[in-house]
Amino acid sequence: MSSKSSRPHQHDFMGGLARREAGDFTTDRRVLLLIGMALIVGTGGAFAAWFLVNLIALVTNIAWFGRVSTQEARIADVIFSPWMVLIPVVGGLVIGLMARFGSEKIRGHGIPEAIEAILIGGSRMSAKVAVLKPLSSALSIGTGGPFGAEGPIIMTGGAIGSLFAQFFHMSAAERKTLLVAGAAAGMTTIFGSPVAAVMLAVELLLFEWKPRSFIPVAVSACVAISWRPLLFGTGPLFPTHFQADLPGWGILRCAGVGIVAGLQSGLLTTLLYKIEDLFERLPIHWMWWPALGGLAVGLGGLIEPRALGVGYDVIEGLLKNSLPTSTVVAILLVKTTIWLIALSSGTSGGVLAPLLILGGTVGWLTGLVLPGDPGFWALLGMAAMMGGTMRAPLTGTFFAIEITGDLNALIPLLAATIAAYAVTVLLLRRSILTEKIARRGQHISREYGVDPFEFARARDIMVSSVDTLPATMSVAEVCAHFAAAEDAHRTYPVVDGTGVLVGMVSRADALRWQRGPDIGPDLLADKVSDASIPIGHPDDTVGHIADIMIATDAARIPITDPMSGTLVGLVTRKDLLRLRQSHTFAELERRPYLGKTFQRS
Repeated sequence: MSSKSSRPHQHDFMGGLARREAGDFTTDRRVLLLIGMALIVGTGGAFAAWFLVNLIALVTNIAWFGRVSTQEARIADVIFSPWMVLIPVVGGLVIGLMARFGSEKIRGHGIPEAIEAILIGGSRMSAKVAVLKPLSSALSIGTGGPFGAEGPIIMTGGAIGSLFAQFFHMSAAERKTLLVAGAAAGMTTIFGSPVAAVMLAVELLLFEWKPRSFIPVAVSACVAISWRPLLFGTGPLFPTHFQADLPGWGILRCAGVGIVAGLQSGLLTTLLYKIEDLFERLPIHWMWWPALGGLAVGLGGLIEPRALGVGYDVIEGLLKNSLPTSTVVAILLVKTTIWLIALSSGTSGGVLAPLLILGGTVGWLTGLVLPGDPGFWALLGMAAMMGGTMRAPLTGTFFAIEITGDLNALIPLLAATIAAYAVTVLLLRRSILTEKIARRGQHISREYGVDPFEFARARDIMVSSVDTLPATMSVAEVCAHFAAAEDAHRTYPVVDGTGVLVGMVSRADALRWQRGPDIGPDLLADKVSDASIPIGHPDDTVGHIADIMIATDAARIPITDPMSGTLVGLVTRKDLLRLRQSHTFAELERRPYLGKTFQRS
């Protein structure tokens, strides 16, 4: 036998993607580069948040008070006049023009657009969006839109991270990390909630839990909170301290408030998209829809002006129990109506602050029949509404703690948000965020788990008893074998006398050799040993084997001992499918085990 048959030639079929040693994580030193970039992105997100907040204040002062100032101004202090109806209409009209002739991606509240960019757009966002989104949001909120600034700043901060990443040679996964880092920095700066911002990234934006992404995002949030004292001051946004000394069964009351918030969330989500469907049926271009939404906002402002704008003063009033019942009811009804209509019209603005107000008002009203401070139940309603509607219960829990500084409310908040989360998951197939993306034809799964292809090894699924052909076989015999055997495989591993893999031979090879002038004296070893073949090792992950299959378009991958080169198994595409099937079966199979044990005993 020719000496060439001792071992097949090795070749990098994976474009430099090396086999990884077994470990908990796949993160490498490149995360240090991402951490360094996160320092810059976190700073950019923080100052973008400061810019947006001041821009909203500037537009508010110009539109409602006729003065050029960035001082905080309340629309509720405006004297009643026809301008209260006209100003939101003008604001909506300008936003419609910006969306039509600028970028349609500025429509909506920002988070779905960020998710879509991450999952579909390779985490690439345009400079146009980075400029137009804060401008349109400032116009919307400043002219009375019942929205928050967090959604736009999440998208703006994300655009900053994405644009910065696009200056460098980076993968889509690394761009995603910096995009989310910018988003987390923006949210942290506005609310002073770094932990909630990181949890929002994990529960909504990253679609993974990996140190490569988690660490830079957390670093960006820490950078942003370090800038916050300079930009917005120190301390919680709504400092409160409740005496939440509930009895043991009192946790059920907290869960009850969460259930109410979950039902409210389901109703709001359903109504939002019902109204959006009505807008779709209008015989006018969508450019005009924000002006119609502005009309609804203006009319609502005539009834209850506190329902206009971001409404941080309303949140503070609910938490401090300083609002009369009639005002709370009016805010709930008016804010719900104008928020649903305005958001359905496709204008620009965030959903977080409105969700806090709507959940807080229902929680406050529920608290009127429960023992304790209604402000405490309002806080639970806010967190539960946020956690249930956005399908982010941990974000809602930590957010409520960070904006109030009240750690005593941790367990009640967790009970309320988890209850709301359970209700909305059971009631609705999608959240208020993912429904918009689904309507654009994209399905998003929000359930994370261990990839069975990364958990299992080649030795777990390979066929150990492999049909092979000897390297000493003549080419004529090989051709005859493929022609005569009815159950012949399409491809066979070729081994020498010691079981070392020499190469692979296929039915296509035999047909090609048959057309040659003289195939008799050639040995199989001489035909296959010069070819580079893809191989795997027993400890390779199934995911790595699947990657090799894709890279080489091979249906069968021989598995060899890494030291001796001896063939020890074979992995086929069917084996990959069986692993997928077994993983699915483990999710669906239900059977008792202890009961059978007791019966046998």
